[in-house]
Amino acid sequence: MEKNEVNETRRQFLKIGVLAGAGLVVTAYSPSLASKNDAMASNEVQGKGGFAPNAWIRIDSDDVVTVMVNHSEMGQGITTALPMIVAEEMEADWGKVRFEIAPVADVYKHPDYGIQWTVSSKSVESSWLLLREAGARVRQLFILAAADIWKVPVGELRAEKSRVIHEATGKILRYGELIQKASRMAVPESVSLKHPAQYKIIGKPIRRLDGPIKTKGRAKFGMDVKLPNMLMATVVHPPVFGSQLQSMDDGPLKGMKGIRGVFPVETGVAVVAETFWQALKAKDALTVQWKDHQNGKIDSHRLFARWAEMGKQEGEPFFERGDVDDIFKAGGRLLEGTYDLPYQAHATPEPMNCTADVRKNSCEIWVPTQNQKGAQEMAARLTGLDNGAVKVHTTYLGGGFGRRALVDYVGEAVEISQRMKTPVKVIWTREEDFLRDYYRPATHNVIKAVIDDRGRPLAWSHRIVGADVFGQALPKVISGMMPDFVPRFAKNAATSLAESLMPRFFSGKKAVKGAGPLPYAFDNIRVEFINDDPGIPICWWRSVAPSSNCFAVECFMDEIAHGVGRDPFELRCDLLSHSPRLLRVLKLAAEKARWDTKPSANIHRGIACHDFQNTMMALVAEVSVSPRGRVRVHRVVCTVDCGVVINPKIVKAQVQSAVVFGLTATIKSSITIKNGRAEQHNFDTFPILRMDETPEVITYLVPSNEPPTGIGETAVPVIGPAVANAVFSATGKRIRKLHITPEDLMASG
Repeated sequence: MEKNEVNETRRQFLKIGVLAGAGLVVTAYSPSLASKNDAMASNEVQGKGGFAPNAWIRIDSDDVVTVMVNHSEMGQGITTALPMIVAEEMEADWGKVRFEIAPVADVYKHPDYGIQWTVSSKSVESSWLLLREAGARVRQLFILAAADIWKVPVGELRAEKSRVIHEATGKILRYGELIQKASRMAVPESVSLKHPAQYKIIGKPIRRLDGPIKTKGRAKFGMDVKLPNMLMATVVHPPVFGSQLQSMDDGPLKGMKGIRGVFPVETGVAVVAETFWQALKAKDALTVQWKDHQNGKIDSHRLFARWAEMGKQEGEPFFERGDVDDIFKAGGRLLEGTYDLPYQAHATPEPMNCTADVRKNSCEIWVPTQNQKGAQEMAARLTGLDNGAVKVHTTYLGGGFGRRALVDYVGEAVEISQRMKTPVKVIWTREEDFLRDYYRPATHNVIKAVIDDRGRPLAWSHRIVGADVFGQALPKVISGMMPDFVPRFAKNAATSLAESLMPRFFSGKKAVKGAGPLPYAFDNIRVEFINDDPGIPICWWRSVAPSSNCFAVECFMDEIAHGVGRDPFELRCDLLSHSPRLLRVLKLAAEKARWDTKPSANIHRGIACHDFQNTMMALVAEVSVSPRGRVRVHRVVCTVDCGVVINPKIVKAQVQSAVVFGLTATIKSSITIKNGRAEQHNFDTFPILRMDETPEVITYLVPSNEPPTGIGETAVPVIGPAVANAVFSATGKRIRKLHITPEDLMASG
C-alpha cells in the first residue's frame, strides 16, 4: 500500500464538503482559504442534491455516484476515464457511476497551468493523484461512519461496490445508507491509496459513459443548444488576415424575411436572423468592403523561399551541449536535410459556435470550449460584469484539436446578444471556419550532422525558421481576447507550455542546458530558432510543435541510416541507450510489424518513434505508392508506453484517431496562403482521410505501474515520418515537405 500525504493546496481542493438540503458543511473550510469561485462550485454541487464530501464527488441515497469532470469532453473519453479513477479508489459500484461537467471555478483549474482549460493531453495525467485521493477519502469516510455505527474497529471493515462490509458479522451498509452519519464526520486528511495489483476498474476496457447518449442522439453539443426567444447569427470575417471593415451595403437585406440585425462587431460583421438559413441567405446578399492591409501580400511560396534564405543564417540557440562548432569545423562526413512543414487547419467536425444570453446583471454562455476560464473572462470584458456574474455551460465538443482553446467566437456571441438584448446562437459557416482559423504554425527546418562510419552523429544542428507561437504570436492573440488571462498564462504556463507543448528537445528555456534534448545519445547538439512572424494567425494544433519537429528529426534519422547503409531500426536502437522506455516500444513495434521479414509485394515499411511528454510511441507504417504517385497506407502498427492505462479501449481509440488525423496532414491536405488569405475554404479543397482510405491500426500497450501520461496527441507527430520513410523505401525519393502529393512524387529530381 502506498501512503500519500497531501500538500496544502490539494487539501484546500478536497475540503469542500456539503450536505445538500441541510446545507451542512462536512469539514471546516476556512473562508481565508476559499475563493468566491470555490464557494460557487461547492454550492452548485450541493444544489444538485445528495451528499458532496468534496467538490469532485456527489453520492445519492440510492448509491449513485456523480463525478465532476473539470475538463472538456471532445471525444477523448475523459468523462469515462476520470470517473474510473475516482470509482477505483472509492470502491464504488461502477454500474451506478455518473458524471457531470464541472462549472467554472478555481477549484477546478488545471494544476499545471493555473487556469481551467483542457490542453496538451494532460487531463488524466494532471487529475490522477488528485482524483485518487478524492475517492480514497470518501471510501475511508464511509468506513469510519460504519465503524462508528457498529462500534467495531476500522481495521475489521472493507469497502466494495459502494458498500461497507464487516466480515465477522456479515453486516453490510450501502454508501447511501451511510450518508447521514458520514455528513456529520470530518473527511479524513490522510489516506492510503491502492497498489496497482488491487485495481478492479482501472485497466479494464469499460464502455464509455457517454456512449449511449451519443449513439442515441441525446448528447448536447454546442450546435444543439435551444433557448426561448433565441435568435441565430453568423459572422462575416475579413478575408485578409488583420484587415478592418471599410464599408458595407445591407440594402439588399431590407426586404428579406426574418432579418433582425446587421452590424459591425469586433471581429467582422454580424448577421442576425430568426433562423440560421435566413442569416446565411442574408450573409450571401451582403456586400462588405475591407481596408487594404499589408498582409494581403503574403504568399506561401514566397514565404518558404524567404525562410530558406533565412535558414542559411545563424539563429538564437534554444539548446546547446558539447562542442558542435569545433566538430563541424574539423570536417568529417556531413549530411544535411531540409524540411518544410505547412500551415494546417484544425477543421473540427463541428464549426465554431456559441450561444450567449446577456442580461443587465448576468451573462450565461453555452459553448463547446477547451477554455472555460477564458470564455468567462472574454464575456466579462465585453459586458463589464464581474467574472462571478458570468456562467459558462460547457457542452460536448465536436472536436477541439487546440482551436477551441481560443475564445474569439465566444466574444462574438456575447457581443451580439448584448446588442440584441436576447439569447443569440452564433454559428460559423465551414468557409468562415477555414478562413478565420488559427493555423498550425508553418516551419522551415535545416538539420545537419557530422556522422561516423556507423551513422552515429558526432555533432547535430537543427535550425528552425518560423513564427514564435509561444513567445510572441500567441500571447498577442490571447491578450486581445482575454487580457486578464495573460498574466496567469505567463506566470503559470510559460515553463510548462514551452517544455510540454514544444517538444522537450526544443525547449526555449536555456535552463535545460545539460539535460538530454533528444532521446538519442548525442553528445554535441545545438537547436536554433529564427523568429519570423508574417502575420498569419497561428495557435495550438493537435500535438503542436512535435508535429513539425518530430517529422524533421525522424526523417533525417532515416537519411542518416541509409547514408551509411544501416537499417533505420537498428540505427535508432543503437542511439537509444539512454532512453530504455522508448527503446522498448521501438523494439516491440518492430517485432509486432515483423520488421525483419520482407513485406508482401508492393508494400514498403517506414519506422519512427518519439517521446511525447513522457509518453513513448513507436510506429511502423506499411505503405504502397501507385504508378501515378498515389500514396496509400494499408496498416499501422503502434506501440505505446503511457504509464498506467486507465481504459485500454479508450487509449487505443485515441491512438487510432491520432493516426487518422496525422495522416490527413501527411497525404491529404494543408493550408496554403495566397494574397493574404487561405486558399482552402471547405472539404472539397481541404479533403480529410475517408473511411475507405483509413488503414488498419493495431495498437499494443506496454504494461506499466508508472503514473499515466497523455495519449490524445501522441501518434500525430509520429505517423508523418513513418509514412514518409516508407515512401522513400518505395520510390527512392525523400519527402522534403508535407503534404505528400502525386505531383511531387512524379516530378523528376
